[in-house]
Amino acid sequence: MGDLIMGPRLYGCYKCRNHVAIHDDIVSKSFQSKNGRAFLFSHAQNVYSGRKEDRQMMTGLHLVADVHCADCREVLGWKYEKAYEESQKYKEGKFVLEKFKIVKQNW
Repeated sequence: MGDLIMGPRLYGCYKCRNHVAIHDDIVSKSFQSKNGRAFLFSHAQNVYSGRKEDRQMMTGLHLVADVHCADCREVLGWKYEKAYEESQKYKEGKFVLEKFKIVKQNW
């Protein structure tokens, strides 16, 4: 019997199951949000960003935009638009999705 070919392990919106991220795009699993654990992703799909605003985070001041599911409009996390501190620049352009707002799909 041949090897079973699996597609990418995906994450979906917890409300509508819209695919929003791929497991291989996780940069870090050690992020925190107000509501618990969160993952830093290099990319996200089927989402849109809200208004950009300066937000004081645990790691300093950042320009961020809330990230919404493109299907049901639920806020899933945020996107780092700009980091003001040099040590935080690696976050720019990346997405934080809250663990309780995404569900594993195709695992």
